[in-house]
Amino acid sequence: MDTSTACQVDLHRLDLRFAPMRLPEPRAVERLAASIERCGQLIACIAVPDGDERLVLVDGYRRVAALRRLGRDTACIEPWACELAQALLTVLARAQGRPLAVLEEALLLRELVHGQGLSQHEVARRSGRDVSWVSRRLQLLCGLPDALLAAVRRGVISTWAATRVLAPLARANAEHAAQLLGALEATPLSTRELRCWFEHYRLSSRTTREHLIAHPRLFIESWQARDEQRADTRLRDGPEGQCATELRQLLAILSRLRQHLPQLGAAAQCEPLASALGRVRTALDALQSDLRRYLDHDCSRDPPERANPAGAGPQRARDQPPAQAVAQHGAPGAASGGAAGANPAVRAPDAGPAAGRV
Repeated sequence: MDTSTACQVDLHRLDLRFAPMRLPEPRAVERLAASIERCGQLIACIAVPDGDERLVLVDGYRRVAALRRLGRDTACIEPWACELAQALLTVLARAQGRPLAVLEEALLLRELVHGQGLSQHEVARRSGRDVSWVSRRLQLLCGLPDALLAAVRRGVISTWAATRVLAPLARANAEHAAQLLGALEATPLSTRELRCWFEHYRLSSRTTREHLIAHPRLFIESWQARDEQRADTRLRDGPEGQCATELRQLLAILSRLRQHLPQLGAAAQCEPLASALGRVRTALDALQSDLRRYLDHDCSRDPPERANPAGAGPQRARDQPPAQAVAQHGAPGAASGGAAGANPAVRAPDAGPAAGRV
């Protein structure tokens, strides 16, 4: 590919026709603007000539946004002397610069297939990708509302939220996807909160889904309150309370299983259940045996917990000399009598040289 030396080009000469296909990410633009103000534009933008004056910007939309934020009139541009489709394919294939988001790749591929008239096989071959990769990226845009793409470009929702939550929801229920998008624009949810909301939505009935769609923030707040209440209950009840709760849950599961038994008509359908029930009975017997052993264990004899009454008796003080040494040298104060002789653990003061005279 023929390239020419980078040069300064007025911003009004740039054709930003692919701006709707790039995600702005305002925070990234702010960081880039601070870097350009401090160090200048280090990497040139890529553009393809279109006529005598205009240049179609292929790569560098964030840099142009940062330059405009700084009030600059020109940008460092590297013109590529090639077809527009080839320039887009090169930007898609090369690994330099920031990686493209999934939706950005999908939008560029849609432009190459529908705008430039290339087939998916040709796009895959010229960009160094598999045809399945191109097909999967294009499927992300199938049934995706324009309002959702506009919200991603404005930074209202993240790429993860668009591809993992709103896109599947839009394919299943476009009305619910539109309502959720409006609710997220008013009161955004974090990735963790939106993942929790979507898991509950998938497992809920139609009536519950209507409430989840109408008030997603209210559901998250109530879910967090229940989670905090459960944590407080576990802290209050301790491990014994947790064990009792799990046993009650086990009883509830067994009760539901008994209700499902009439639905098992054939004997062959009951054989796997009987085999699993045998393993459950073995586990319950082992649990009962362990529980009986713990109940029979006397914690009062556990030395770390408290003293053992059976081992109680007269103990020698830590600073008291051994009995053999006392017998060998004589008990201090035994000759003097009185109070000093009454307490063998207390030595009488030295009487001096006169004490040994007759």
